[in-house]
Amino acid sequence: MKIIGCDFHPSFQQIAMVDTETGEQTERRVTLVEAAEFYRELPGPVRVGMEACGNTLWFERLLAELGHELWLGDAGRIRATEVRKQKTDRRDAELLLRLMLENRFPRLWIPSLEQRDLRQLLIHRHKLVGMRRQVKNQLQHLALNQGVQQKRKLWTQAGRKLLEELPLTGWTARRREELLKLLDGLDCSIGELDDAVKEAAEKDPVAQLLDRHPGVGPITALAFAVTLGDIHRFAHSRQVVSYLGLNPSEHSSGGRQRMGKISKQGNAMVRSLLVEAGQSAARLVPELKRAYQRLKHRKHSAVAKVMVARKLAVRLYWMWKTQQPSTATRMQGSPSHPVAAV
Repeated sequence: MKIIGCDFHPSFQQIAMVDTETGEQTERRVTLVEAAEFYRELPGPVRVGMEACGNTLWFERLLAELGHELWLGDAGRIRATEVRKQKTDRRDAELLLRLMLENRFPRLWIPSLEQRDLRQLLIHRHKLVGMRRQVKNQLQHLALNQGVQQKRKLWTQAGRKLLEELPLTGWTARRREELLKLLDGLDCSIGELDDAVKEAAEKDPVAQLLDRHPGVGPITALAFAVTLGDIHRFAHSRQVVSYLGLNPSEHSSGGRQRMGKISKQGNAMVRSLLVEAGQSAARLVPELKRAYQRLKHRKHSAVAKVMVARKLAVRLYWMWKTQQPSTATRMQGSPSHPVAAV
């Protein structure tokens, strides 16, 4: 069997390879043009290990077509295993190979192509929503400069008419016209994507289950389902909270505990959707509403929103884990010993 440590770059790959049967070791640099031919000429079985990074889908498909096995590793944990400060492409490839040979490679779960495609749908919608928000902010700025303060009413039919009738001239008027055209186009595109997300959520049994939680819609439910992928990867809800970056950062030593802001070491889009859905859930679920009000008065509304998002993630985890609706879901600890939901 051939085991390869691959330091992947968009334009080339640094290869460190060993044949476990003969003990032969090989090092070389493979360009983007040579990559396909290089891997096709390798007799199987072949196992390739590399750090998880972006823009690698073409490479993953190539290895799948050739029947080669691909391991993706946690880049942070891989780097933590190297104590020396000398970092080169050659040393990185050798480190990946050594971790695989010593069975210390921090392998990651890889989503299916269908799950990745649904992620692209959700990411595309999320990015367009952000662009629409920026366009609306600019239009609000134009209105405020003319002494018009309508806030959310600016996006009603009456507000739109008022915005179009503002006495603007020159480049300011052109800016308004083009921003309104952008807003109309974004509204149309986002509406189509919303319909696509709803259709995909109706076909996903996990998203259908999570959609039953008060305050959670098909967008949040589908995003939670395709991001976590396999719920059995997480032994406890704390791992889900950490995976989404909703756990607090910590620097504790010498018996003194120091807790900071949330780590944000996770999917920013899902975290944002959970914060938005949590505000709706806090109005509909009495337990969440009480927890939100307590923390809001004790600290700050922003802290309370993040807390509700964390609790919502825990509730969705246990709904998925137990395949039960939120009212019957046991939220913490072992499913065999029910306690009150959070």
